[in-house]
Amino acid sequence: MTRSTTRLLWAAAVLLTACEAELSAQKPPYDVFPPAEAPYYRVRYEASAKQGELPYAVNYTIWIPRDVKSLRGVIVHQHGCGEGSCKSGLTGAYDLHWQALAKKHDCALLSPSYEQPEKADCQMWCDPRNGSDAAFQKCLVDLGAKSGHPELAKLPWALWGHSGGGHWAGGMVLLHPDRVAAAWLRSGVPLVKANPKGGTIKVYTIPDPALKVPVMCNLGTKEGVTVKEGRFAGVWPGNEVFFNEMRSKGALVGVSVDPLSAHECGNQRYLAIPWLDACLTARLPKASGDPLVAMPTDQAWLAPATGTEAVPVAKFTGDPLKAGWLPNEVIAKAWMEYVKDTAVTDTTPPPSPTNVKLKGNELTWEADADLESGLAGFIIERDGKFLANVPEQGKNPFGRPLFQNLQYSDTPPQPLIATRYTDTKAEADKKHTYRVIAVNTTGQKSKPSADSVATDR
Repeated sequence: MTRSTTRLLWAAAVLLTACEAELSAQKPPYDVFPPAEAPYYRVRYEASAKQGELPYAVNYTIWIPRDVKSLRGVIVHQHGCGEGSCKSGLTGAYDLHWQALAKKHDCALLSPSYEQPEKADCQMWCDPRNGSDAAFQKCLVDLGAKSGHPELAKLPWALWGHSGGGHWAGGMVLLHPDRVAAAWLRSGVPLVKANPKGGTIKVYTIPDPALKVPVMCNLGTKEGVTVKEGRFAGVWPGNEVFFNEMRSKGALVGVSVDPLSAHECGNQRYLAIPWLDACLTARLPKASGDPLVAMPTDQAWLAPATGTEAVPVAKFTGDPLKAGWLPNEVIAKAWMEYVKDTAVTDTTPPPSPTNVKLKGNELTWEADADLESGLAGFIIERDGKFLANVPEQGKNPFGRPLFQNLQYSDTPPQPLIATRYTDTKAEADKKHTYRVIAVNTTGQKSKPSADSVATDR
């Protein structure tokens, strides 16, 4: 055996040992996740035993739109507490609907997955002061180096969080208001007033710059609004305290009550994504690295926190500092539809599928989701006639049927569904022509894709 061969075998053995060590540390249910190949990137940090550092291991997966030379921001999709919710974070960056929002604004889409053991203390990560703030900012540096986008470390953030993730996102608003463009808090908020019954959760102070960050408190009506008992009955009282403390100081904070759900995320994305879109449009600077733009307030609407009607500020007759804040008329009208039955209107079609290819009988394509309504599925045409629906029947136990389906914490389940269809009834030795049509969750259809012809059966 030559010396060079020996060195290669030694290097391979070291690499294999390192990989085995990393995999051995990733115990179920956090050891199965989608591959992180460009445009996806991933870093993982082990748990720390040092005081003040994150006591749980964590994965951070990021998606970066192709062909973006310089990113303008980071959209963070933060899961909630518990093993199931933490595991769901492994697929957050792969959600086509959230990617559509990120792509529009030249933003990265980041999804953490904290490896919290079942029944362990969620506060040890969902309170960013317990180490998750520092780990998050470290991941932006490391993912910036991996992806060739070092600007990631200094970009503004748009934060979405569910349950404990809402606590985390709201906490980051209060800790870093100059970095946060907007925050959507689903079923969880930070503690800004001491609980008279006591408790171990640390209270936040409200700095003046945080009052300028648009924030939406979003929860299900069965979380203490109309259903006053049960596991999640305390969600609304907690939200109410946060809202009153913030809004009484003039904060740009609103409330949107989902009339159909409890703690599950339901159809909230059909308001959350347009709301974040409006905030990012207003606040992101044109040049990457410049400070955030102040949120305009001259077009704002107001609504009672648990009401169903919104009006322009000038027409509101109550105390404006007790009313929910909405950024503009378009969002106010969508809010009124959402709090009525979650059926937010969308009359625009999704983008047409692209890069349609055939290999044998297998058809593949690429698709961007509709920004307002996501993707329910695809229609396959062969020789100008209907061939199939993909999927045959969309699924989603928590709301509108979706192509990627949906978990409790608003992320796609594994294994991820591919944009692929196999035509098992194609005639041998015949050149069939195929087209793909995208369908959003309100039933709007895209224009057909370009034709693709099978030639290698």
